[in-house]
Amino acid sequence: MSKPRQQQMQMQRIKHDELVRMAVEIFVAAGSDAKEAECIAQHLVEANLAGHDSHGVVRINRYLGWLRAGQVVPNRHAEILVDRGASLLIDGGFGYGQVIGAEAMDLLAARTAAHGFAVTALRNSGHLGRIGAWAEHLAKAGYVSVHFVNSSGLGILVAPHGGSDRRLSANPIAAGAPVAGGPPLILDMATSVIAEGKIALARNKKEQLPAGYILDGAGRPTTDPETFYAEPRGAILPFGGHKGSGLSVFCEILAGSLTGGFSSHPGNPTAKRLVNNMLSLAFDPAAFAGTGFLHADIERLIAWTKASPPIEPGGSVLLPGEIEQRVRQDRLANGIPIDPETWAQIRAAAAAIGVTVPHHPGAAS
Repeated sequence: MSKPRQQQMQMQRIKHDELVRMAVEIFVAAGSDAKEAECIAQHLVEANLAGHDSHGVVRINRYLGWLRAGQVVPNRHAEILVDRGASLLIDGGFGYGQVIGAEAMDLLAARTAAHGFAVTALRNSGHLGRIGAWAEHLAKAGYVSVHFVNSSGLGILVAPHGGSDRRLSANPIAAGAPVAGGPPLILDMATSVIAEGKIALARNKKEQLPAGYILDGAGRPTTDPETFYAEPRGAILPFGGHKGSGLSVFCEILAGSLTGGFSSHPGNPTAKRLVNNMLSLAFDPAAFAGTGFLHADIERLIAWTKASPPIEPGGSVLLPGEIEQRVRQDRLANGIPIDPETWAQIRAAAAAIGVTVPHHPGAAS
């Protein structure tokens, strides 16, 4: 029996509300007030519910490490530095990105309501988590949005097209649009072929990665996630070759250079800490062709796209965000799968701040 299969047999499922309670307790013990701890916990578990485990509770250990190193500061809030009505420059003060991101999106939604279109340039935020969540945040308010994100130095992970070592960040792009009577369409993608968190999960699960995802420290293709973290460090490849690499460069410009949060470069003053910067644009459909037209045309687009004959017998045509919706339904009903290594890391991180987490997910403490 293969190692991945053995590991899969050890996977246990835990209810999402139990994970939230555990994460809240951990972040309160780490110095966050109750409201902030709830915000962080809900965002992480929502990522797990959506199937983005790389941005879920696996991040707890890393967040606490950044906290101990002074790279993230608890109980910080978004600060407006420049206000020009429809455009805002916001500084996150290196606070938790789940809080800073939510506050920035609330500001963006209010300005979009006032002006029909608005943009926020957010810099110096802690890790912003699953970026699709911010597109969802605005879609729930009825707005179309697009988001560009980078890291200013510590997050350098990706080789540029034709390169063999780390030069760029994973640089996600997200977009969202409301759908009348249904869940929004949400695009959420890294410009790298894989998120670094998924490499960490593969290492925890003792699994190999698909070919064409990463390079080892000598610039050679490999499928072993361990080599990505070994010295010298490996690199992730951009998706789609020059296309993903080109989009990544413009994420650096739009999220880093334009906001004042810096592009990915080890010489930046913030390069020693994990900093996310994000440029977000939001559109009120009422200020353009109209909300009714938007909803009707999206409905036609969905119907036309979904009517394509599946390429595989019994398959289906999937729209942006549809996989996440399916995973969410399953995990709400059956719990979130957690591998033993990830759970052990969470337990160890919690124990270091005096929080007891049971040996097995769902077990009594």
